[in-house]
Amino acid sequence: MHESFSRRDFLLRSAAAASVAALGADAFSTAQAAAESTKMTIAQWSGSGTPSAAQIQDAAVKMTQQAIEGLGGMKRFVGRGSVVWIKPNIGWDRVPELACNTNPDVVATLIRLALDAGAKTVKVGDNPCDIAQKSYASSGIAEAAKKLGAEVVFLDRSRFREMDIRGERVKSLPVFPGIVECDLVINVPIIKHHGLAGATMCMKNYMGVIENRKLFHQDIPACLVDITRFMKPQICVLDAVRILTAHGPRGGDPNDVALKMTLAAGVDPVALDAWGAEVLGRKPEEIKSVVKGSEAGLGTMDYRLLSPKEIAVS
Repeated sequence: MHESFSRRDFLLRSAAAASVAALGADAFSTAQAAAESTKMTIAQWSGSGTPSAAQIQDAAVKMTQQAIEGLGGMKRFVGRGSVVWIKPNIGWDRVPELACNTNPDVVATLIRLALDAGAKTVKVGDNPCDIAQKSYASSGIAEAAKKLGAEVVFLDRSRFREMDIRGERVKSLPVFPGIVECDLVINVPIIKHHGLAGATMCMKNYMGVIENRKLFHQDIPACLVDITRFMKPQICVLDAVRILTAHGPRGGDPNDVALKMTLAAGVDPVALDAWGAEVLGRKPEEIKSVVKGSEAGLGTMDYRLLSPKEIAVS
């Protein structure tokens, strides 16, 4: 593991240095200003053939790095001395190859970028469906986070506090206060099929900040709109290094996993979910939460209107 993390750090630092060296200081400043107006980026591995495990890891790091750079860099979102919560999907006691949880290399790269941008503290946590200790370990996320100095947080049920959601469908919910009290929440789900919701992506990943999730099953699309609005999304990164194409969200069958070698980042969770629906082989209008989110003004379901910056990663 130490070797893989050394490779990740090397990729992060060399990519940043190369950007400045290639452009020069003045040109870099101009490019930076332009990037900070970008609302969405899509990074795609440009290699050929079936990638090796090392290539998958390297691509995950590079795609995450370059997708964030395309938005203007992590300093656009992270203030010096801030406390950042990275919210992956760590719902299941599954290894990364089964695409049930967010890719640990994507999470690790975001931790490093946040710390390099000046964050005082980076916390990582979710409210898993399986036993938290097992999900955190099997996913590879806890180990990756600890190696980089992030604080791995288990969401103790006794600490959830009833909060006023003020939604159309949900008026109040037990929410984990440590998440909403942070200066920034980076929402980083994986694209997965979901038997009830059709798909689970950015909007649905916010369900991991609450307790009593059964309430949402009465009207998932409307409830997802309410919790997304409550969370006031600032940045989301949608992992599609691997995706789960069927039998989600729990999965477990390798035959349901597709290696897509792509991801997207942006400030519009509805647009990202619309893109994710297409990656999953669905139309955005087939995912009710995408339609509801667009109708509620949380973003656009026509993500192409944002002119997303497309990035080829070798």
